[in-house]
Amino acid sequence: MAERSFKKEVQKLYLGDGAEFRGEGILAVTKALLQSGVSYIAGYQGAPISHLMDVLADSSDILDELGVHFEQSASEATAAATLAASVNYPLRGAVTFKSTVGTNVASDALANLASGGVTGGALIIVGEDYGDGSSIMQERSHAFAMKSQMWLLDPRPNLPSIVRAVEQSFELSEASNTPVMLELRIRACHVHGRFVAKDNVRPTFTLKDAMEKPVRDVSRIVLPPASFLHEQEKIHTRWPAAQRFIEARGLNEFFAEQSQDFGIILQGGMYNTISRSLELLGLSTPFGESRVPLLVLNVTYPLCDADIRRFCSGKRGVLVVEEGQPNFIEQSLHALLHEADVPSKIHGKDMLPMAGEYTAPTMIQGVLKFVMRYAPHLIDDLRLPAAARTAPTRPLAMLPVTSASLTSQIHPRPPSFCTGCPERPIFTAMKLVERELGVHHVSCDIGCHLFSILPPFNIGATTMGYGLGWAGAAAFNTKETSRRTISIMGDGGFWHNGLTSGVGNAVFNKTDSVLIVVDNSYTAATGGQDILSSAATVPARTTKLSIANAVRGVGVKWVRSVTRTYDVAKMRDTLKEALTTKSRGPKVIVAQGECALNRERRERPLVARRAKEGKRVVRERFGVDADTCTGDHSCIRLSGCPSLTIKDNPDPLRTDPVATVLDSCIGCGLCGEVAHAAVLCPSFYRSDVITNPSAIERLHARVRRAVISLVHRRIDRRLASILG
Repeated sequence: MAERSFKKEVQKLYLGDGAEFRGEGILAVTKALLQSGVSYIAGYQGAPISHLMDVLADSSDILDELGVHFEQSASEATAAATLAASVNYPLRGAVTFKSTVGTNVASDALANLASGGVTGGALIIVGEDYGDGSSIMQERSHAFAMKSQMWLLDPRPNLPSIVRAVEQSFELSEASNTPVMLELRIRACHVHGRFVAKDNVRPTFTLKDAMEKPVRDVSRIVLPPASFLHEQEKIHTRWPAAQRFIEARGLNEFFAEQSQDFGIILQGGMYNTISRSLELLGLSTPFGESRVPLLVLNVTYPLCDADIRRFCSGKRGVLVVEEGQPNFIEQSLHALLHEADVPSKIHGKDMLPMAGEYTAPTMIQGVLKFVMRYAPHLIDDLRLPAAARTAPTRPLAMLPVTSASLTSQIHPRPPSFCTGCPERPIFTAMKLVERELGVHHVSCDIGCHLFSILPPFNIGATTMGYGLGWAGAAAFNTKETSRRTISIMGDGGFWHNGLTSGVGNAVFNKTDSVLIVVDNSYTAATGGQDILSSAATVPARTTKLSIANAVRGVGVKWVRSVTRTYDVAKMRDTLKEALTTKSRGPKVIVAQGECALNRERRERPLVARRAKEGKRVVRERFGVDADTCTGDHSCIRLSGCPSLTIKDNPDPLRTDPVATVLDSCIGCGLCGEVAHAAVLCPSFYRSDVITNPSAIERLHARVRRAVISLVHRRIDRRLASILG
């Protein structure tokens, strides 16, 4: 169950030639794929292209009508290998995944694909997760394109440009027999706009045709001596063919080319930010009519020599806007212009930060510095935006976020588990075990459970990649100590990579350590997509497979399942047993609990409908008795639930604030379980919030309120007499 359904939006995919398409970037990409006559699509979800997978999953009807095969791949490597169908056959195929981590997983298949080349158009749509909003290490896709010599498109972030890029990526791929990468930043994925649609195209050469008339070409397989010839073919045949296509089709765009004797060369994805920066500096209109020459590189690799020479000819200086590092494009331009004997001065990282996201304030400062060097008369000091007038000594993007002026007013708020998350009690249990057995080395993994490294749990030493939690502790397999390591892995990572890289490796090497597999029924971290162990019934997929059976199948003998992670005491005891048992070898605990966010998405509309219909609805929630609470706050330290906070103590004789439960509580019961397992104060209570109560329930409520009010009045009188 994905976090968002596109069942209504996908009806726009039926729009025909001449109709106006309005919608989101991801939906436009899907429409462009169908207009291009794609035969098959595959991929693995991950920000910022998770919604593309969700759109495709909700588009099964139209995909079936057009004869397009769609697969939710087991991993990015699986998705990339799917493009093998385009090696020998004129089949257009597309795959999608998150970059750079997903591209890294897929790099083996991509390298082989790029070496042998393709016959049909092969498109890799990568979600470029770079910048302050990213959840991964700061790297770029550009290096992967250069490494394997695949062409990289970075279109301007508006719907017509994105659709055009998708369509022409297939043509570029076929013209140069090379796979093409299409880079989409998060803003491009979610930008809204419109474009004129075309008819969807059913593939003329189908998967059925390929299967019934198989073709084999040994020269396309990466084995000597063919592999040595592939490199020569890339340089002498495919590269020139790609450059000719780029120039002939005008994939790169020129704006206000002759308006000044200086200009800006930029990645296509940076166009909106540059345009806005120029507007704020008085160098462009709100409609993008620039007074500064722009060369927009919608294709950032390979660079088209003719386009670069044409733009730089006669210009004193050129600013290269290339987000991130290393500065591949800037370095290439230095070499290209030197060889062409073009004297233009190249600027880039000398005026813009070497690293970090190029936000609007950062871009304004860099562009202002560049223009002031070559044409200061174009700048009106009185109209400068605040970001330019109060420019600090360092770019805004590079300022430390822990400055005293901020921390004195804003308290740190690290990301954490959702309210009611079934993963939180697992780490609560680990903290309780830590009290008894001491601190253990904990190897983390990619997923929601990675929040355990932050307060209040502070658990975890390293994380090496998706499904690599147990592999990250492989070096600690030593007989010199009886202490065991603990590794974490999510169910998504388990099926993606962990079963072989983690579990299989541990069995093979007789690793005496503990793995906790967090089984929440979805790949929750990527948006709640179903997987092999999902509890839901999915007609087109196989689900409900057992993780415990899977690990037993590869040889793990010691396996325990905790079917309700909120049972903190059982979770604690199971983990303690795994760490202290005399049984040697790998040990796996499968901790089960459905993702609370997905459960709420499924149940909340049903509950709201019942309440609207006047039916009785009961919602559980927990509370804290302020008179009993001691203000110890161990419940908060061992839970970290967003619904748990503090409030002023109602007792005038006590100053410590007491714990309280906000109305966002969904009644998971963890706070009460923690109080029981940790032997804390008995201040927690459970209550039922009833919508549309019966007549007898309303009567009971009135009686209770009257009795409570009477007792409170007596207490208030006693307090008044004591204080008076």
